[in-house]
Amino acid sequence: MKQVLQAAGYEIAVTANPNYGDYLSLTDIARFKTRENPGYVIQNWMRTRNTIRFLALWENFHNADFNCLEFEAIEREAGLNSFVLTPKRWIEQTGAVGMQTKQGRYAATFAHQDIAFEFASWVSPEFKLYIITEFQRLKAEEQRQFGWSARRELTKLNYRIHTDAIKQKLIPVELTPKQVSLVYADEADVLNMAMFGMTARQWRDANPGKQGNIRDYASINELICLANLESLNAVMIDEGISQSQRLYKLNKTAIHQMQVLEEVHSHNLLTDTNNTCEN
Repeated sequence: MKQVLQAAGYEIAVTANPNYGDYLSLTDIARFKTRENPGYVIQNWMRTRNTIRFLALWENFHNADFNCLEFEAIEREAGLNSFVLTPKRWIEQTGAVGMQTKQGRYAATFAHQDIAFEFASWVSPEFKLYIITEFQRLKAEEQRQFGWSARRELTKLNYRIHTDAIKQKLIPVELTPKQVSLVYADEADVLNMAMFGMTARQWRDANPGKQGNIRDYASINELICLANLESLNAVMIDEGISQSQRLYKLNKTAIHQMQVLEEVHSHNLLTDTNNTCEN
């Protein structure tokens, strides 16, 4: 994602590298010296031996594939009147990752923030301070926006849980004695009856256009409750309790637990909504 920071009236593009972090446009920084030929400013900076050594030091810290032999060859040339080092040559010969070049209509050279700040210091120490200040402000704003977005998404999630619960009748319907007396060959349907009041087949017959099964459309609360019911059902099976008795107890448990979960999520929804506009 590309961003732009404002420093002393100059726009400096910032782009994120997924592996190394933020890269700033050296081309934009160089325009502080000359708007017409910013590329020459970058090349002049790269001609010095101190710059080359700094770039190599950064690469040795961050880039396991940095070609030290090619760096040494370039370093030996530094200081000669004929020596010219462009970002493209540096990248291609040494495998450097601290700098990036973009070709085309909007050609530009980008560098990791460490390198960009070093270059800015060479261009103008005062300008460097403007850049650092704006960069820090940009990062602080990103963190603030991230925190706000996370809180907003949590509020939306709680609201979705709440509305889904209401839409799907969160609280299971109490089974009639006739339903309890029915015997289901599949133990999974015992849980389905306790939770949803119907078997998997009954749900499919009632929803011919839907893919999957009844549990694929369950809310988070219902899935939590189902997990609890499975554990409880296993205990009762070990205790030798009949299927009809288990179904009756599981249904009662489902009603109670869903009431509790509904109250908890309703409370969370209210709390998060009230805090949405903080900061």
